[in-house]
This record gives sequence, structure tokens and C-alpha cells, in this order.
Amino acid sequence: MSATTEPAARILVVEDSDTQALQVRRLLEGGGFEVARAASAEAALEALNGALPDLIIADYHLPGMNGDELSRQVKLNTRTRRVPVLMLTEGREQGLERQGLESGADAYVPKSAGLDLLLLRVRALLRGRPAPAGEAAGEAGAFTALRRARLLVVDDSATSRLWLARLLSDSGYAVEMAAGPAEALAAIGGSEAAWDCVLVRVMGAGFDGFELCRRLAALRSGTGPSGGEAPFFQIAAIGGDDPPPRALLAEAFEAGADDLLPATAGADVLGVRIRAIARRKLLQDENRRLEAETRQHALEVARARAEAAAAAARASLAEALAQANAELAAKNRQIVEAQAQLVQAAKLASLGELVAGIAHEINNPLAFILAHQGTAERLLGRLEPAVQDRPEAAATLGKCRERIRSTTLGLQRIQDLVLKLRRFSRLDDGGFQDVDVPEAVETVLTLLGNKIGDRITVTRDYRAGRLLHCSPALLNQVVMNIIGNSLDAIEGAGTIAIATRSDADRYVIEIADSGPGVPAELRERVFEPFFTTKPVGAGTGLGLSIAYSVVRSHEGTIAVDQAPLGGARFTIAVPLRRPQESTAA
Repeated sequence: MSATTEPAARILVVEDSDTQALQVRRLLEGGGFEVARAASAEAALEALNGALPDLIIADYHLPGMNGDELSRQVKLNTRTRRVPVLMLTEGREQGLERQGLESGADAYVPKSAGLDLLLLRVRALLRGRPAPAGEAAGEAGAFTALRRARLLVVDDSATSRLWLARLLSDSGYAVEMAAGPAEALAAIGGSEAAWDCVLVRVMGAGFDGFELCRRLAALRSGTGPSGGEAPFFQIAAIGGDDPPPRALLAEAFEAGADDLLPATAGADVLGVRIRAIARRKLLQDENRRLEAETRQHALEVARARAEAAAAAARASLAEALAQANAELAAKNRQIVEAQAQLVQAAKLASLGELVAGIAHEINNPLAFILAHQGTAERLLGRLEPAVQDRPEAAATLGKCRERIRSTTLGLQRIQDLVLKLRRFSRLDDGGFQDVDVPEAVETVLTLLGNKIGDRITVTRDYRAGRLLHCSPALLNQVVMNIIGNSLDAIEGAGTIAIATRSDADRYVIEIADSGPGVPAELRERVFEPFFTTKPVGAGTGLGLSIAYSVVRSHEGTIAVDQAPLGGARFTIAVPLRRPQESTAA
């Protein structure tokens, strides 16, 4: 696998001489660099608004804006200030190295030093350079684009305007001229581009220059007639000697001018003073932009914090609502269970009263009949000696005694049924006790005998011990509800299998049938209160819910799955308890 190579550094060469530019290009491209050229500082500024180079090599002497002013512009802009600038000068010129370095250049190389030294200096400046610094103009974000300073000169003298236009254009500025206040104010109000400086001749002109300065100051302060956002620009008054009189300075500053340029100063002095004013305006623009960015960033931070707080509040509210919903659902389940228990309690209370009434009403005539049945048997026994010689009478007596014995069997069956009803209701029993499981199951089967009839075959496999210490409701209610559901589910002939088994810890009762069974998707719901698959009016949906509650009160489990017979199989498992454990519980 080949190692990843670092992309070639990009260098912008700012050189007006085609010969010098070609030599530098060949040297740098031979050294493995990518090279682009700009013939002037103004062209370089335009190029820097696109993809940034990794290094700028600029000649000090350039047409229009010099290399030191280009370096200042680069270092003033937050987007380009990290790009190193290498200044090229003539070796015989004194003081240019200091002037170039003071302008912000990172290094200085005399052209007379030779191209080899230039290449070494370039490599040194690019040593340890960060990731590619180039950015498309569209990716510059909030950075201020580099541009030429834009100046407006207000002077009624055509000769003076021409001289200033040439001086400022040669220095690299974009210059426009106005012959008087009206033209100047129209140019400022009707231009979409921002002005950096307005130069106003205040002495020797055919208009009141100081009054124009006051109007310009009012305009940029937002109190002028233009309305909207006030434009910002520097105001430079031109007039007087070098140095200007103190009174003239005071008048210019009071009129709103930012500086007073001596009219008698030479081109070099005037150019330096104007560059300082323009540079100050560009720096103020950059500071304003940075302040706006800072405010925007603060607003974004505040907005992000507010959104985070709102999100946290929403999350907290959602959590509280979820908890409230969960609590409400739990309360609803408790209410439903309580309703089911109340309904079952009412049913059991009604059943108990009914069984007590039936048992009482049946037992009274039953005791009367049984008492007289014994009397009738004794009286028939006394008649036997008297009819021994009379065959017809003896036969009649025998038939009577046979009928009385059949009546006795029927009365005993009635007596047994009443006993089983009383055992099922357990009206006089409470709490945990020893229950005979097979006997309790047979009682349930007896009570359901009319539904079982001849169509249902019941198989029994009682492998566990007969006695289970539990609440009688475990067998009276749970077993009866499950067997009742099986009888309702089986259409026509079928089978119900009842089995018990136990180990050291649990007692298990299984009830299986040959019915249609319970679908897998409904097995988790069959124990919900009021859930039923029976037709409307055929069931309340409380039977299995009550069975579940009873088993849970025994700390046991109840589950449903598919039976070997093809239908449903309910498995009831409860822990084995000793009498003292139930009392403690």
C-alpha cells in the first residue's frame, strides 16, 4: 500500500513584471508547488476572495497599491490573516525591509539574494503548515471579502480633482469625483456600495466645505434625510498648510471631519495619510463585523441553551406524563380487578345464600321423609307374619318394600347432593385448610353433571397426594371455572383430562380438553378482566380473571398452552404449604 502524499502547497505570486513572474513560477513549480499569478495588488485582493493560497509572494513595488499595503489588507482580514506573506524588494533600497515587516509581512527577501534563497525561505514559511487553507468564496461564511478601498473626492477644481484621481488610482484605490455638495450627497445616497472615505476640500473651494462635512457627519450618524440604516465612512478635510493651523484643525474636527490633510503636502505625504485613513475604515468595518458575529454567536448560544432547556423540560414533562400514565394504567387495572372481585364476591354471596336456602328447604322435608320412611319400613315389617298365608298380599307387600328401598336410594342421592353443595360453597369455612383434592374435583364434576352428560368423557389421573393445604376457593372456583370453560368450548362429544402431580415444592393441577384451544396471540389476554371470546350474553369474561387472582393469592402460577388432546391445557402450580406457614402468612 502506498503512503498518502501531502497535497502540493499553493502559492500566489503578485508581480507586475512578466519576466520576474516567469522566473519565480519556474522556480516554485520545479520545487513541487502550485503557482498562481496576479499582476497587481488589486487583482490579488480579488483572487483572495476565492480559494486561499498557502503562501503569498508579493513584490514591494507594484502599480497602484504597493506590496506593504497589500500585506496590511491581508492581515486586517480575519479570513486571510493566517496566510503568510513573503515580501520581495530591491537590495539597494534602504529601509524597505523594516517598512515591509511593519506592514505585517512574515519575511523579506531581496531579489539580489538569488532564487535559491527564495526557495529556502518559502519552504521555511510552509514548514508545519496546517491542513489546506484554501476556501471557496461561497464557503467564506461571515468573513468580510477583501476589496479595494472606495474613495469619493469632493472638489470644484477640475485640475485638483484630476491630480487627486491620478494619485489615488495609482495607489490602488477605487476613486469617484464630485464637483460639489449636491453631487456628493447624491452619490452617497444613490450608491449601493459602501464608501470608505469622503475627501472634502474645505478651503479655496466655491462651496462651504465645513458645512458639507457637517451634513456628511449627520448623514452617517443616522440623522440625515436618507432614512434607513446610516452609512458609515471616514471624512477627511483637505486644506491649509503643513502643519495646519490649530484653529483650522479645531474647526475641521468640530465640523465632523476625522482628519485634516494639508493641501500643500507632497504626493508621498498625502498618499501615506490617505492610506492610514482608508486602513482605519477597513479595520473599523472588520471590528463591526466581528462585534456582529459575537452578538450573533451569543444569540445562537442563548437560543441553543433555551432550546436545550425546552427540550429538557419537554423530556421531563414527557417522563412525568409517562409515569402518570403508567400510574393511571396501574390504578385502572386495580379498579378493574376490584370490580371483578366485587362482582365475584357478589356472585359468591348470592350463591352462598342460594345454597343455604336450598339446603335448608331441602333438608327439612328430606328429614321428614327419611323419618317417615323408616316408620313405613318398620310397619311393613310387622305385616309380614300376617300375610304369609296369603300369596297375593305377600307379593303386594314385597313390592311396597322394594319401592321404599328405591325411595331410600333417591333420598340418599338428594342428601349427598345437598352435602356437596354445602362443601362447594364452604359457607362455614374460611382461610387456608387441608382440602381433599380428588373429593373437591369430584364435587365440581357432580355439580356440572348436567353439562357433562353423556357427551363428555372425563379422565382422572390423581398422582399427587390427596390433601393440599390451601383455600377451598382454589378448587371450588378455579377448577370449576376452567372445567366450565372447557365444557362450553367443546362442541359435541369430547374429552376432559384432569391430572395432579407434586414434587418437593409444588402441587400441580392440569386440566386439558379436546376443544379448539386458545390461539397463541390470545393466551396472554385470557386472564384479563372482562376479556372473553364467547358471544355477547354468554359470558362475563371474569372466570379466568378470578382464577388468576385466586392462584396469585396462593403465590402460585397459572398458564395456558396447547394440550396433547388438541385443545387448551391449563396448568395450576401452587407452593406446598404447611399449616403453620399459612397461619403466618
